[in-house]
Amino acid sequence: MAKKTPAINSSSTADIAFLLLCYFLMTTTMGTQTGLSRRLPPMPDPNQKVEDQKVNRRNIIIVKINSADRILAGSEPIDVSQLKDKIKIFLTNPTDDPNLPVMESTEIAGLGTRKVSKGVISLQNDRGTSYQAYIAVQNELVKAVNELRNEAATREFGKKFLALDEDHQKIIKELVPQQISEAEPKDVGKRRR
Repeated sequence: MAKKTPAINSSSTADIAFLLLCYFLMTTTMGTQTGLSRRLPPMPDPNQKVEDQKVNRRNIIIVKINSADRILAGSEPIDVSQLKDKIKIFLTNPTDDPNLPVMESTEIAGLGTRKVSKGVISLQNDRGTSYQAYIAVQNELVKAVNELRNEAATREFGKKFLALDEDHQKIIKELVPQQISEAEPKDVGKRRR
């Protein structure tokens, strides 16, 4: 006589699998990708005259990255390690240089009248620029602004920028604006015939 092999009751296996699936879906977190934060300039007033919309050349520094990952800040070649300091000098204009941005007296709520830089950083890169060089330059530009904000926060409120509450951070952001403009990548590295 043939013996029957005992079988495992699998009638509730589907229910258990469904409950486990629900559990893992509800308890896991999905990673969110964050982009680079940039503030776009406001739209010009439609009633404003065209000649009033022109930006003063001294208020812009153009940072270019070519296809060989070489950096040009203003009119001079520069190493990425020197970029942060150059941008800090550009934005603060410590010697009141007529070639650096205008420092305009601005009324800031909670601080009073302070000098605020009208400097804009224009970043332009080649389509052949490596992602690593692009991110390294981005990091240096943001690091320069963050250091200036830390210095301003310490000077005005006696704390680092990130230690301030939201209202005080807003005041410091108004005092040290992050104005980085990015142009469409170009094929600068290609030779023209």
